[in-house]
Amino acid sequence: MGIPFIDLKKQFGLLETDIRAAMDVVLAHGQYINGPEVGKLEAELAAFAGTRYAVGCASGTDALLMPLMAYGVGPGDAVFTTTFTFIATAEVIAFLGATPVFVDIDPDTYNIDPSLLKEAVARVRREGKLRPKAVIPVDLFGLPADYDAIMAIADAEGLIVLEDAAQGFGGIYKNRRACSFGHVAATSFFPAKPLGCYGDGGAIFTNDDDMLEKLLSIRAHGQGSDRYENVRIGINGRLDTLQAAVLRVKLGVFSGELDERQRVAEQYSARLAGLLKTPVVPEGFRSAWAQYSVQVDDRDACRAALQKVGVPTAVYYPKPLHLQTAFAYLGGRAGDCPVAEAVAGRIFSMPMHPYLEDAQIEEIAGSLSEFLR
Repeated sequence: MGIPFIDLKKQFGLLETDIRAAMDVVLAHGQYINGPEVGKLEAELAAFAGTRYAVGCASGTDALLMPLMAYGVGPGDAVFTTTFTFIATAEVIAFLGATPVFVDIDPDTYNIDPSLLKEAVARVRREGKLRPKAVIPVDLFGLPADYDAIMAIADAEGLIVLEDAAQGFGGIYKNRRACSFGHVAATSFFPAKPLGCYGDGGAIFTNDDDMLEKLLSIRAHGQGSDRYENVRIGINGRLDTLQAAVLRVKLGVFSGELDERQRVAEQYSARLAGLLKTPVVPEGFRSAWAQYSVQVDDRDACRAALQKVGVPTAVYYPKPLHLQTAFAYLGGRAGDCPVAEAVAGRIFSMPMHPYLEDAQIEEIAGSLSEFLR
């Protein structure tokens, strides 16, 4: 069948005229860093998410790093996060000298389990070696985390909440959009994300004036009143103007693409119901469907059978973070997060993008059904 896992070529073909025109404007004015498109995009992103401010940055990783820097997270601080996510979520914690504390996941949503988060915070306080400082929930596969439960814990414990919506931009939780939760939020515009640019990019969302000022400084080497006054340690974290121009065009069709992703997910779930574990979207939630992920007993054989008929698949994520070599110094062991460990051995993701045709969905689901039966 030759079905693409993510069809960026089809999207570009539909948007090519507008994208080239937007890039030509940048090429004509020549303001490749902090050009006017960046500010316009930031205003449009904030309006979409329902926040006062959005700050464009160079990547989703920088979007996680910069708020932690603004809050002064560092050695001696414990930052709680899910073990079932991409390494960037925890990497930024360790980069600043703080300690990631990994928490297991809910078996249905794959997001951090609030009851286990509460236990983890209590355990760290009892041990007395680290200061509970922050929590980074992840909106995995496009589904927002349970923010009512998480914020209740954070408020009681005095924790900062940094929403990792790298996959979640466009998702909805109780009539609010992803990137509007917690004290500050981050997303990624990596090309494969629901809203992606043509390189690396990211954004940070906040309602706080002081946080905005710090983020703008941090992303430009700790700049003060001018580029040669440096009031803090920062990074080179700017979003370039060409990427902002591309994202403005894509944002214009993003709501329609989210509806199409929902169409694809609904058709998959209807055709696969009862054959394997399909994604669970609780009442009051809507996923951005960054991935459509299922669980099977014999994953390798299933993926091989699909590949044989031209259906690509991917595994997110084969090894939880508490078992990664990079975090071996924390002493994580098999059995520490049993739900994530079990899911990691069974889960895989199917083609998901707004341009999958009904006939393609039927072929994909039919091939998988045939193998399972």
